[in-house]
Amino acid sequence: MAESTTIQRSSPEGDDHELKEENIEKKKDFTANPEFFSCMLQPAPADSDPNYIGIRRFLLHRKAESGVLRRKDWRCNGKGYVAYRNYISRPRNWETLQIPSRPSTPGNSGRWMPSASPVSQLLESDSWNSLKDLRSPSQASQALSRTTSFSSNASDTDDRPRRRSEPAYSFVGMHCIFDQCKAMVTVIKFGHMSSDLLAYGATDGSLTVCSVSMPPSVIKQLIGHSKDVTDFDFSTNNQYIASSSMDKTVRVWDISRGLCIRVIYGVSSQLCIRFHPVNNNFLSAGNAKKEINVFNFSTGRTISTTVVDGEVTAMDHDHTGQFIFCGDSQGCIYTVSMNSHTGALSRTHRNRSSSKHRSAVTTVEYRTFSLLARGPVLLAFTRDGSLSFFSVSLEMKGYLTLRCSLKLAPRLHSIRASFCPLLSLEKGEYIVAGSEDANVYFYDLTRPRNTCVNKLQGHGYPVIGIAWNHGENLLASSDFGGTVIVWKRAKTA
Repeated sequence: MAESTTIQRSSPEGDDHELKEENIEKKKDFTANPEFFSCMLQPAPADSDPNYIGIRRFLLHRKAESGVLRRKDWRCNGKGYVAYRNYISRPRNWETLQIPSRPSTPGNSGRWMPSASPVSQLLESDSWNSLKDLRSPSQASQALSRTTSFSSNASDTDDRPRRRSEPAYSFVGMHCIFDQCKAMVTVIKFGHMSSDLLAYGATDGSLTVCSVSMPPSVIKQLIGHSKDVTDFDFSTNNQYIASSSMDKTVRVWDISRGLCIRVIYGVSSQLCIRFHPVNNNFLSAGNAKKEINVFNFSTGRTISTTVVDGEVTAMDHDHTGQFIFCGDSQGCIYTVSMNSHTGALSRTHRNRSSSKHRSAVTTVEYRTFSLLARGPVLLAFTRDGSLSFFSVSLEMKGYLTLRCSLKLAPRLHSIRASFCPLLSLEKGEYIVAGSEDANVYFYDLTRPRNTCVNKLQGHGYPVIGIAWNHGENLLASSDFGGTVIVWKRAKTA
C-alpha cells in the first residue's frame, strides 16, 4: 500500500498577512517610543516655523541614536573611543602628574580586580600609548610631593604616621557594591533627605537608580543620553531626576516609571544641573557656552540666562534658593542671585582663583552652617588639587570670604569632593575626596600639619564621585572602572 504524502505550500495571501503583521509591530514600536514623543512635543518658540522645528528635532533624535552605535564600534590603532578622548584631553604636563598606584585592601567582600598601573588607570586598561615614567624612583617621588596651603608637606598619598582616625569617620566596612556598570561613573548622589535611595551616572550615558536598604537592588536604569552624564539632581519629593549630558541635552526622568518625560535641547554640552530648593518648577543648568540657564520644569522653556567668563562646570544653590554658586573652567567662583518667583538671574560677585595655572572647578557645595565659620559655608574643589573653604555672607548678596585652603596632588579626572556632615568632638572641618590612587581620603582643614585623618581602601581604579546619605551612616564612592561601593560608618557613642 503506497504511502500518501502531502506537501504544504505557503500561499501568497499568508505571506502578505505576515508582512502586514510585522509592519504593524514596527509601527507600534516606533509610535510608542517615549523618547521620540518627548523629543517631538517640546514647545517651539513663537516666532519659529513649526515644520522646521519638528524636522530638526526628529533628525537630532536619530543622530543621537546613530552616534551611540558609532562610538561603540569606533577604533583607531586598536583602541576605543574613550581611550582616545582621554588621551587627547590630558594636561600638557601629563607625565609629571602621574600618581603611583598602591595595592588596595578590599577584604573579603565583593568581586575585585588588581590595581592597575598609573597609565592604565588614567587612560583605560588598553591605554592609547605606552607612556612610561622614565625617571628614577627617587626623582619620581620628589616630583609627586605636594605641599598644603598651611606650609606643610602633606598630600593625599602621604605615608607618614597619621593621627588616629576621628571616631566620627571610622568605618566598619562595605555595606554593598554595585558593579553592573562597565563605564566610568562620573557622578553619584543619594536622594533628597533619603538614606537608602542612590543614583549614579556614567560615561556611557546611563543613569542607574538603586536602593541600598537590605537587600540592595537596582530599581531602574534610565537610558536616553547618547554621551557622558555630567550631572543630575533629585527633585524635593524624589519623584523626578533632572540630568545633564555632553550630548547637549537636559532630560527629566520619572523614576517610578523609568521614562524620560522631557528633553531640552541646547547648542553646547550641559555640564551641571540643579533643582531649585524652594520652587521645584525651576531647573538651573550650566553649559560649555559659559551660560547659566533657568528652565521651566513644566514647559521646558528657558526663563532666564546669564553669562560668566568660562564654561560652567559645577553649581549649587543655597538653602533659601536666592543664590546660585557656580564654578567655571578657569577656576573662578561666582555668586548669582535668583528670584524664586520669576527665575530672573543677575551676577553679584566673582572670586578669582589665586593659582597661576587656571584649572576647572569640579565641585561646588553649599552647607548651611559650620562651627569654623559660625555661619553658611561653601566648598570648592578644582582639578589642580586645590580645596577652598569659604564663608558665605547672605546679607551681602552671597559674598565669599576664603577661610582656609588645602593643596593636594593634581587630578587628571574630574574628581569630586564633599563636606563630611558629622561634627567631631574636636570641632574640626572635615572634607572627603576621591583620588587617582584609588583611595578615599578624609581631611581636616583646620590642621596645619597631617591634614589626612583617614582613608578607605577598596577601589581598583581612581575614585571619581563621593556622596553621603541623609542618615550620615553611609558613604558612597564611584570609580573609573564603573564600580560603586557603599561604605558603612562605625557607630559612635
